[in-house]
Amino acid sequence: MVNVLNTLESRYYTSDAIFRDEMERIFYKRWICVGRADQIPNPGDYFVQAVSDESLIITRDRHGAARAFYNVCRHRGTRLCATDSGRFHETIQCPYHAWTYTLDGRLIGAPNMNEVAGFEKRDYPLYSASLETWQGFLFVNLDPNSESLAETFAPLDGKFDRWDIARLKMARRTQYDVQANWKLLVENYSECYHCPLIHPELARLSPYLSGDNDIAEGPFLGGHMFINEQHGSLTTTGGTCRPPLGDVSGDDLHRVYYYSIFPNMLLSLHPDYVMAHTLWPQSPGRTLITCEWLFDPDTMADPGFNPDDAVEFWDLTNRQDWHICEESQIGMRSRVYHPGPLHSVQELLPVAFDQEVLRALGHSQQ
Repeated sequence: MVNVLNTLESRYYTSDAIFRDEMERIFYKRWICVGRADQIPNPGDYFVQAVSDESLIITRDRHGAARAFYNVCRHRGTRLCATDSGRFHETIQCPYHAWTYTLDGRLIGAPNMNEVAGFEKRDYPLYSASLETWQGFLFVNLDPNSESLAETFAPLDGKFDRWDIARLKMARRTQYDVQANWKLLVENYSECYHCPLIHPELARLSPYLSGDNDIAEGPFLGGHMFINEQHGSLTTTGGTCRPPLGDVSGDDLHRVYYYSIFPNMLLSLHPDYVMAHTLWPQSPGRTLITCEWLFDPDTMADPGFNPDDAVEFWDLTNRQDWHICEESQIGMRSRVYHPGPLHSVQELLPVAFDQEVLRALGHSQQ
């Protein structure tokens, strides 16, 4: 007897309890992408990123090392940074009682605390989180006992070298507020069964039944699809005047690669640009998404450089995806919804993603 693969039960998309469990067991335990290293090019540059209920300051110390600190003063717990980004002038100071920290997190100023018996500034550095860089992206892990990023990402060693992603620079960033569960967004990204109806513009350039998956289980999933021979890239025109990235050549000139990097990153590799999504769950039915378009810096320096053909193409495609995911989220709340059968080939990656979620939660496989 053949086992039919099904979607997850509705509670995985609507339950507050499961959502809290996902934050504790997944987003507070796994390596999550928080942005690009070039967002903090200089010592003192910073940006703030919320990870569920936690707020992190991502900055660069005086020696150029990237750091991640909890946005929490060691005195009374006050938020140190209220702005989304900026630059520290040598130190990080709490706006409440002026406790002051170096860019590597050491407490160096605590007004009048020298009068308190037994108080030592060295005992109260900022709380930190692990931060490492991969392909120019910054990843943090809130679990002090986590394995290194290198160990976690070992299956991807060398896989994306030909795009030279670390060298790329961001040309555009767009943020979306989507009324759908974060898992629906990853599942949608991981299949093109929906493409003919939802994405006519995409289906015109890239056959929805084309390509193959090269990673089909575990925390990293994905593969490639073809770009029609008469087209050069996924853009509004179907062409491009930009040269290929890095060492991209041969068959890859007519392929686009899509990978989900568990839990919150979607990485799309085109011949002439890279697109990355990061997902930030806010509640069972709401997700913030950041989408970034990355290009070769030499190409960006050309006076005629214009990323709009790629940005506009995917902004349209993104919005089509977000809308249909919002419709799915509404349906998931219906009393008559029950897990439905999935296509054993075209929806293989959403099934693999769901199984990774269940493993992380310690739930039985479905």
